[in-house]
Amino acid sequence: MASTIGDLLAAARARLLATPFGAPPREAALLLGRVLGLSEAQLLARDREPVPADAAARFEALLTRRLAGEPVAYLTGTKEFWGRSFQVDRRVLIPRPETEHVVEAALAERLPERPRLLDVGTGSGCLAVTLALELPGARVAATDLSPAALALASANARALGAADRVAFLAADLAAGLDLMAFDLVVSNPPYIDPAEFRELSPEVCAFEPRLALSPPGAGDLLLARLLQQASGMRRGARLIVEIGAGQRDAVVRHGAAAGLPLVAERADYAGIPRVLVFEKA
Repeated sequence: MASTIGDLLAAARARLLATPFGAPPREAALLLGRVLGLSEAQLLARDREPVPADAAARFEALLTRRLAGEPVAYLTGTKEFWGRSFQVDRRVLIPRPETEHVVEAALAERLPERPRLLDVGTGSGCLAVTLALELPGARVAATDLSPAALALASANARALGAADRVAFLAADLAAGLDLMAFDLVVSNPPYIDPAEFRELSPEVCAFEPRLALSPPGAGDLLLARLLQQASGMRRGARLIVEIGAGQRDAVVRHGAAAGLPLVAERADYAGIPRVLVFEKA
């Protein structure tokens, strides 16, 4: 006899709860919904419906991968950011809620009617695409060192209707770009110190691309390089960066050394300084 939707969800929730990393039971519905093409609400409304054996097997395969620590966003292939669904896979970092503070800071800026923006280290393209869509007059350039990441970011721009206003470029941070051309630069660069990398949850360190999380050397190394490159911006242009916990003071010093004093900052949901805004003096 085929298992019902309700049976599969109940069993999966118990298994998720028992994981050492505390996987949320709600993920059971996300995974089964992915297999059946149903929303969470639709699943709950049909909890007594039987699930075909082949679909139940596909669900079990996804659940097994999740129980081994693979992030649910890679299993479903999507992650919501700023109210939009972005495609994600192991080529890119999974967008985090705290990165939305970068968007908040950017939208709070007084920009020209048709601003030129640069997103450094674009990954999935979540910042570049979001800002292009939230600022209809904007033209956005987005860089990444990884061709694979750029391919996925470009796919996200096409899927979300921003392909005509976002240009994706292969570059090491902002090297080779004329920064005088931009009104605003944003970045969520790798900033986790290598010494802290092993302390991360296996969900993160075993599955997400290491170069998108942790730079070689000290955790603030790429931030220091980016600020030095940003010294080439025109006077009054601003740089908005996401930083790691405990990095504020060091990054502010890097900014001062590059002629970019700190002009604003935002804390994340835990009250940790997470987003810094610098202005070219």
